[in-house]
This record gives sequence, structure tokens and C-alpha cells, in this order.
Amino acid sequence: MPKTIIVSNRLPVKISEENGKLSSKPSEGGLATGLGSIYKQGDNIWVGWPGMALTKGTHKKEVTRDLRKQNMKPVFLTAAEIEDFYEGFSNETLWPNFHYFNQFAVYDEELWKAYQKVNRKFAKELDDVIEPGDTLWVHDYQLLLLPQMIREHNPRSTIGFFLHIPFPSYESFRLLPWRRELLEGMLGSDFLGFHTYDDMRHFLSSVSRLAGLGNENGKITVDNRLVMADALPMGIDYDKYAESAASPDTLAREVRYRTSIGDVKLILSIDRLDYSKGIPQRLRAFETFLDMYPDFREKVSIFMVVVPSRDTVPKYRQLKEEIDLLVGHINGKYARLNWTPVHYFYRSFPLNALSAFYRMSQVALVTPMRDGMNLVCKEYIASKLDKKGVLILSEMAGSSKELSDAILINPNNINQLIEAMHTALTMPEDEQVKHMDIMQRSLKRYNIHHWVSLFMERLEYVKKSQEALRTKLLDEGLTNQIIGSYKKSKERLIFLDYDGTLTGFNLDPDESKPDEELKSILKKLTKDKKNNIVIISGRSRDTLEAWLSEFNLEIVAEHGAWIRRHGEKFKTVTKIANNWKSEILKVMEGYVNLTPGSFVEHKDYSLVWHYRKVETGLGEIRTRELISHMKYITTNRNLHVMEGDKVLEVKSSEINKGKGASVILDKSKADFIMACGDDSTDEDTFKAMPQNSYTIKVGSAASAAKYSVTSFYDIRDLLRKFTER
Repeated sequence: MPKTIIVSNRLPVKISEENGKLSSKPSEGGLATGLGSIYKQGDNIWVGWPGMALTKGTHKKEVTRDLRKQNMKPVFLTAAEIEDFYEGFSNETLWPNFHYFNQFAVYDEELWKAYQKVNRKFAKELDDVIEPGDTLWVHDYQLLLLPQMIREHNPRSTIGFFLHIPFPSYESFRLLPWRRELLEGMLGSDFLGFHTYDDMRHFLSSVSRLAGLGNENGKITVDNRLVMADALPMGIDYDKYAESAASPDTLAREVRYRTSIGDVKLILSIDRLDYSKGIPQRLRAFETFLDMYPDFREKVSIFMVVVPSRDTVPKYRQLKEEIDLLVGHINGKYARLNWTPVHYFYRSFPLNALSAFYRMSQVALVTPMRDGMNLVCKEYIASKLDKKGVLILSEMAGSSKELSDAILINPNNINQLIEAMHTALTMPEDEQVKHMDIMQRSLKRYNIHHWVSLFMERLEYVKKSQEALRTKLLDEGLTNQIIGSYKKSKERLIFLDYDGTLTGFNLDPDESKPDEELKSILKKLTKDKKNNIVIISGRSRDTLEAWLSEFNLEIVAEHGAWIRRHGEKFKTVTKIANNWKSEILKVMEGYVNLTPGSFVEHKDYSLVWHYRKVETGLGEIRTRELISHMKYITTNRNLHVMEGDKVLEVKSSEINKGKGASVILDKSKADFIMACGDDSTDEDTFKAMPQNSYTIKVGSAASAAKYSVTSFYDIRDLLRKFTER
């Protein structure tokens, strides 16, 4: 029976050794809580590092056996791998780059090799457990290469990926020497989830500009496989924190802590030691606040918890020293016998203690310089059972997109942060309750369990979409079936794209004209009175008229802008504006000047940038730039930007081949309908066809067509067989 496999750098337990004996402790993390409903069921499994470098074979066997009982499988890493892969590449290369601290990024080829090696080690361990039909969910920046490595040996697997930190803008991501390999690794997934729309947008921008792959509403075609990216902000286990805030242990702790601190208002700050959290900045802001608002001295304190992290690494050690000095400076400057401005703890606390801190604090100060989501602010809100309290939140945290009723600040603007503290400390209780109630209702609805369910639903949707787009190769049996239907029918309607479907695509008009073989096929087809042959092409009406006027057929030109019925002249289906062309043309001509070999084709209702004759590589780079430019200037305008085979076309959104085909379909009584095409513009034609029609795609790309063939020669062979007796 198919199973679900969760994969992350760390397992939801931590193995430790004391006096030669191993023990495991479950993780308190939100991810472990949310995914518990998945990996603990049936044969499902969680694969990851157990949190300790084990060298003894007996210890590895013992851990493997014990974890198997808990539906987990360990990936054992050596101390050197942990240092180079995790501490090194993951946290000294990817982490600073993804958080826009590129001045701290280390670009070391040996660390990159270690990253590749460990991702490959995870893939090898997964090969032992993956079976047909399994679903895999890979997590976070430590395993960016893993999805593609999994797909190498399991091409039909269902693979989801979620990034728990920000994805940087193209300008930051492009600094990584291994940027292309990282993107290709991620694109091995079927569905990629990000905390915010901005993260998703940055990812798609890098995919477009670095991997040369465009997207349509977050959907990317990778090696003929549909891949989708979307924003799914992660929630918390709301009930867990609300219940913890009401537990007797938490209430008892609150009384003890409050008695010890005294009757002052508390501003809560809880963070892991990291330069991305903005801890020194908020301490400096608090010092200036006490200078600007002396009335608050002896009436308010910061309760600061900094959880130890990597403090043996020089920059983290320097950060801790800076925090220590700032705390000492502020307390030395302002403290009184009965008042401590900053209560500072460099340690972690159990959940009940954290819940007590959340309850007793009037203000939560969550001001990271950059953060993927930040769950502390959500935990604070869930713990406010009386709904009294104020959240000051950095707009650089992913959670700010959901918690707009917090006081949102730019963490680089110290004056704004100072004023936010004053506003929070003086906010009337009824206003606090109003804002807190709105945020609580949102967090209750979009909790961790909702996030898990939504991710799995989106992943399933992508796989179903892939299956729907998977075409059957037109074999001898299917060909005979189509021919049989053709022969039996009384009235036939056949839509044929031109370039790439009836002939090879060539920019030279003389070489694109119908050759003698094609002329013979069209002559025989159009001679049969049962047949209505429709050439439906992106070519201009003048070109198609010149090439095909000798045949008794109908023409849909310029992607549906013009239609010529039997015995009639070309007509437009609807009135279409083209007053946008001068502005678009100016931009396209600018790119022609930059790109030798490219040119712009003018059609009545569209403009086409051609780069088939441009140097390989240069054309793709310029096209990615042009696409970004076009999508920007066509926003909120009734225009559509389309990519084709070495072309980029901008046209009115009112025009597509499907609409042109529908005009002819509506007046047809045909009992045999067929449509053939080769590129993305033909997908609208396929979608417009009735359910019982035959739709054939030339090429192996994913398509709405039912069947596929490898070459335009196969289409010619099929049409030739129609005319044989």
C-alpha cells in the first residue's frame, strides 16, 4: 500500500548519550507536531538525521531498531559531514544568502561537495524505502538537491518540497556559484511550497532568469513535467499553546515570575541567537526609548530570552558578546535597586515557562531583520487567553503578511520601533482586545493541521494535473482506431496547425511553404466533400492566403484574430484594439538592437519577437529579460504574453486559437473531429474540442491532447492514410 515519507535534515527526536547509554527525546517543534498526524500512521515514515554523530556499529543498529518502532529511519552523518554540510554550506553559505546577509556568506567548493555528498546520502537511504505510489515531502534548505536526486531513480514518484526560510530575490540568489544546480534540485519536486507570495515570486524569477523556464500562474514545465509553486504560510498548533497557557503549571510559574520581577510592564523578546533576528537593534531602540520617554523608567522592562545557537562560530560568538555588552550597558545606565531594565537569559526554557512569559508580557517584540515565518509571534497570540496584549512585528517576517493587526514596523527604522513601543505600552485595553481577537481567529483557522492538509491537497492536485496532461503515444492500434472512425463518419472537421505540425518550423518563408508531399496530402483531403479542413496557425493571414489559396479549406490566422470561411474573405471575430502596439514595439526593438539575429514580426493584432537565429544562450537570456519586461508593462492590460518555440508573442487576451476553433465548431455537424498541434498555443485548440474528438500533440511535452506523436512526419502519415482506399 502506498505510504507517505517525510524527509528533513533532523528527525523529530534527538539522540543523546550519557554514561555509554543512548536515549532519545522528542522534539517540541511545530513541524514535528503538525506532521505527527502523517508519519505515525500505518507504514508511513520520517527520514532524517537523529541529531548525533554515532561511530559505533552497535549504537547505529540500536538506534535504527528503536526508531523503526516510532516510524522513523535515521540517516547517519559523520562529525565531518555535520561540520561541512550543516554548519558549513547550509548555515554559512545558504543561510546568509537567503536572509540577505551576503557579507557573511562563504563560497567554498569543499563545503559545496559536502552538501552534494550528504544530499546524495539521503537519496541513497530513501532508495531503500521508496515503493511505487509513495508520496515524499522534503523539507527545507539543507536538502535543496534531494528532490531531483530522488527523481533520478524514481521518475514517477510524487515529491513535495517546502522551504521554511525566505527565498531571496534574484539579485541575492544569483551570487551563489551553484545557483543553477540548486534550482534544478528543487525543480525535481512536483509541488514547491513557500511561506509567502514574495518568496514564491523570487523563486519563479530565479527559475526564469537562471534556468530559462517560464511560468504561468506558478506552473512551470520541467522536462515535460508540470511543476507548481505556491505560497502556504505555516501555522502553529493553536490549541496546544492555548491549553498550555491555561495549565496549572503555567499559572503557578507566572505567579512566581511576576512576584520576582515586580509590578512593571514587560516587553517580551524570544529568539535564537542569530544575526538575522535583529537583537542588538531592538536593545539599542529600547535604550533610546528610555531616553526619549523617561516617565517609563522603572515602569517597563524587556524580558529577553536568547536561545543558544552555534556560539562557537566566530560571528555568532561576536554577536553574543555584542548582546552581552548592550544588556550590561543598559542595565548599568538605568537600573535601580528595585528595577532591572533588561532581564536577560541565555538559555532555552520548557513550554510551560514560555507560556508563562507569554501570559505575563504586555508587549511582544518580534523584529527580525529577515525571517521566513517566525512562530513566536503566533505562539504569543495563542497564549493570550484574556486577549490583552500587543504584538510589535517586523514587516520582514513572513508572519506579517497574516498578522496585519499587529503594529508592523521596519526593523531598520529605529525611530519607528521606538514609537511602536510607546504606542503598544499606551494602547487602551479595548483596542488591544479588538486586534488580538482578529489575529486569534485567523490563527485558529489557519493552524498547523490546516497547513499540512492544504499542502498535501495541492500536491495531489498537481499529480492529477500531470496525469491529465500525460498523452498516450499514438501506436498502430490507436492509429487504426482513428482511421476506422474517419472512414465510418459522414461529416468530418479537421483542425491542423501549420508550423511544427504539417511541416518543420523555419523562419525562411521559402523553406516553410508547403512542399510537394504536403500539397498532395492537402489536395486529396480537401477534394473529399465529407471533409472540412481548417488550417489554424499563428502565421499572418497574408502568408497563409498566399500558401494555401489553391486548396478548398478554411483558415484561422494569427492565433484566431482572423477567420476565412469557405467562399468568404478574412474577418475578425470581435472588434479588437491594437493601439497598444507602439509602446510594446519600442521595447521589442530595443531588444533587437541588443541581440544580433533577432527580429520583430508584425501581425495585425500581435507582435512577435523571434530569436531562432540568435547565438545559443544569448537568445534565452535576452528572452527571459524581455518576458519580465513584457509582463511588467502588460499588467492590468488586456494583453497576453506567450512563449513559443524560439518566439515570444504579445497579443490581445481576446485572441486565442481555441476561440477561433469554437467559431467553426459551433456551426459544424461533424461526427468526426480531430485537432493536431505542436506547441503551447495549440493547447487552447485542444481544450476547445468536444470530448469525443481526437486530439494529437506533436512532441513529448505535457498537453491537453489525448495522444502524441514524435514528429510532423507522423501527422502526414496519418493524413495520407485517411486518403488511401
